[in-house]
Amino acid sequence: MSRRRVTLADVAKAAGVSRPTASLVLSGRGRELRISQDVEQRVLRAAKELQYRPNIVSVGLRTGTSRTIGFVSDTVATSRLAGDMIKGALEAARDRGFMLFIGETEGDAELERLLLQAMYDRQVDGLILASMFTRTIKLPKAITAAPAVLLNALPKQPTTLPAVLPDEVEAGRRAARVLLDAGHRDGIYLIGVGPGLRDVPSDSLAAVERLVGIREALGEVGVKVAGARTCPDWQPEYGLAATRDLLRSAQPRALICFNDRIAMGAYQALDDFGLKVPADVSVVSFDDHPIASWMRPQLTTVALPHYELGRKAVDVLFTEIDRDRPDSDRVGEVYRVSMPVRTRESVAPSAKSLG
Repeated sequence: MSRRRVTLADVAKAAGVSRPTASLVLSGRGRELRISQDVEQRVLRAAKELQYRPNIVSVGLRTGTSRTIGFVSDTVATSRLAGDMIKGALEAARDRGFMLFIGETEGDAELERLLLQAMYDRQVDGLILASMFTRTIKLPKAITAAPAVLLNALPKQPTTLPAVLPDEVEAGRRAARVLLDAGHRDGIYLIGVGPGLRDVPSDSLAAVERLVGIREALGEVGVKVAGARTCPDWQPEYGLAATRDLLRSAQPRALICFNDRIAMGAYQALDDFGLKVPADVSVVSFDDHPIASWMRPQLTTVALPHYELGRKAVDVLFTEIDRDRPDSDRVGEVYRVSMPVRTRESVAPSAKSLG
């Protein structure tokens, strides 16, 4: 048998006060309207004893806020790697007394439309539209129905919406500097993309920006990429095939793999050719996937800051919620979140630097 919900009238009766007085106390306005401390304590005590919980729907109708945020993603919710984005957003929302409604589209545009509508029907105060992979996206028409932020995505068309992204250009610089700091100047090869920006998947914002950062850092000290091998997909089997192809015609001293799964395949190819990491070939990568610390030797990589991305998205969303009015002429600001280097065991000093 279900228990009857405790109402505000029940609290007022138990405290011996009127319903409006109980409402003012529980909304935190008792002192403001000079309600006595004795009355205030009686109301709070009664609410605690009766385990009173406010009717959120009613509160939302009165205050114009539901204290909820919508989080709609493609595959973030079911991804072990990117799930920390949701954790960061959940904790940042909870710190403000808000709840997160989470929906996943699996890339289905119609499902995305329905999820957004469901969020707005529940009167969310704001919305985060998230992508598993850093990329450009076509914005759904309904996205401007409430304050919103793009997470791990940029819009294909101009928009006023802000976006929160990992700082992939700086990540590319950092990966290159790991090798430069170890004395590497020659025999640096890329696995995953070609040496030029035309040899990068057009839909991969991360690939383009990582390559830009790598070329900038190397160029600052007069170093050029010795060569590269592309991968049709950033998975271990393609890293294996690409590295094998490279080793048939070149003797690399260092590899920059464009993610940790590619690096896993590269490790296998190097072993097949009798080469040791890092004694013969140093390897640096991106993402800090769990496999990076499982591999032997453990992989030095530039980490995707998923948790920090989620928290930052909520922070930016509250800035949008607090705006007095939308500015249709404003260009959405892009916020970059730093990607730290996880230094492990896969990079050794260059033989030339030791000599």
